[in-house]
Amino acid sequence: MRWLAVPLAIAFGWLLFTLSPLWALYDLARAVRARDVAYVERHVNFRTLRLSLVRQTSAAVKAAADSNPGLEPRERQQLSDAAVGLALALAETMVTPETVIDLLDDGWPQRLDLPRPETQPAAGLNLDRIGKLVPYYLTSEMRGFRTVVVPVPPEAPRALQTRIRMRLRGWSWRLIDIEVNEALRQRMAAGLAKTIAKAQQGPGRN
Repeated sequence: MRWLAVPLAIAFGWLLFTLSPLWALYDLARAVRARDVAYVERHVNFRTLRLSLVRQTSAAVKAAADSNPGLEPRERQQLSDAAVGLALALAETMVTPETVIDLLDDGWPQRLDLPRPETQPAAGLNLDRIGKLVPYYLTSEMRGFRTVVVPVPPEAPRALQTRIRMRLRGWSWRLIDIEVNEALRQRMAAGLAKTIAKAQQGPGRN
């Protein structure tokens, strides 16, 4: 039976490794419930998170512009360029430990003053006990050895999920990306497009 020891040990080690980001996620959920800003600051890569939200919102603005038949190609490109520039500036002030906590506690950042659609239920990191890790583990996706993607909540349809990406750095897992749900992405893009439109009108116009 000795020949079985090595593959069993490898399989057990791999199981423990795939469980490790879920333990980190559980700790993050606990920090979100406690509003532990210091923990979030240590375990979130805000640079990559800001860049990700810039890509998500500017891509949504571009998609809306491309579907507008009244815009010329040059106008669409100008709108897309303006969206990226404005999104970069806004991300520096919007993506903070407080807003990350605000987003993860129920799936919607109330601090950003974006109205939640009636069809969008509250869907945060509901991990108040160890047993709730099971559906998160079953729906998580390992991307190589250092990255995992976890849908929140795991049982919701794809359009209603917030997807968290975590990466192993040293001996700890850090949150590097939050792919917001479709409704929030559209709200953010609409707000960004409205800000751009007002800026293009000039201070003396209505």
